[in-house]
Amino acid sequence: MSDEHNHDAEDAHGEAATPAEPATAGKPDARPPSGRQRLVAGLWPPRASRAQLTVAVLLFVLGLGLAIQVNTTSDNGGTLRGARQEDLVRILTEVDNRTQRLEDEKRGLETQRSELQSSSDQAAEALKQTRQKEQQLGILAGTVAAEGPGITLTITDPHGGVAADSLLDTLQELRAAGAEAIQINDVRVVADTYFTDGTNGVLIDGRQVSQPYVFKVIGNPQDLEPALNIPGGVVQTLEKEQATADVVRSQKIVVDALRPLKQPDYARSSNR
Repeated sequence: MSDEHNHDAEDAHGEAATPAEPATAGKPDARPPSGRQRLVAGLWPPRASRAQLTVAVLLFVLGLGLAIQVNTTSDNGGTLRGARQEDLVRILTEVDNRTQRLEDEKRGLETQRSELQSSSDQAAEALKQTRQKEQQLGILAGTVAAEGPGITLTITDPHGGVAADSLLDTLQELRAAGAEAIQINDVRVVADTYFTDGTNGVLIDGRQVSQPYVFKVIGNPQDLEPALNIPGGVVQTLEKEQATADVVRSQKIVVDALRPLKQPDYARSSNR
């Protein structure tokens, strides 16, 4: 009995001592992920930081701006490519004339400086230049009458298609061509001149201006007239509005419409 009991105990002990099989028995061994799987797991779903998103937005905006600039340049280039040879020559001449005017102005200022530095009586020379500058500023401010070579531009608008912006474009083109003094009908044009559309036509500086619109312009006629006749310029634009623009050159244009002299409310001269 004792031996049988011991034997049974040993069997029970032996069965208890046998380790249990793992739960994964009978299943294939787990393999590490391949390189492609690790790459896909790293890229998807995408994880972007705030800095990366900011850089992406800036690159998008930069690319959009470059695309718009290229498109605009292409459009302008298309206009020139469609122009005739004589029109291209005229545009090139206009650019050369503007460059020449800037060079002449530069040389004039350098000459004034040299005269002021080399004059034995610098006080008298300074007074002379000051009076000349006063006359020039008076012409620009419209407080002094002026005369000289230039053109007369007459715009006739029988259908009323010429609006304030068309006259403003004409004025800007004349200024770019070197106009020094301008009068439209009986209104002197100055730096702060403005155009508005009224119920009965165009107003200049708040004053009603009737047709025809007559521009008296002092400047180099050889620069002013071609500037108005360039392709897509003032004359062609007015013709699209069924208006006519007549340009007459003259060696004596009188601009005598005057502006009242205004004293500034706050600005004072400074000796510094």
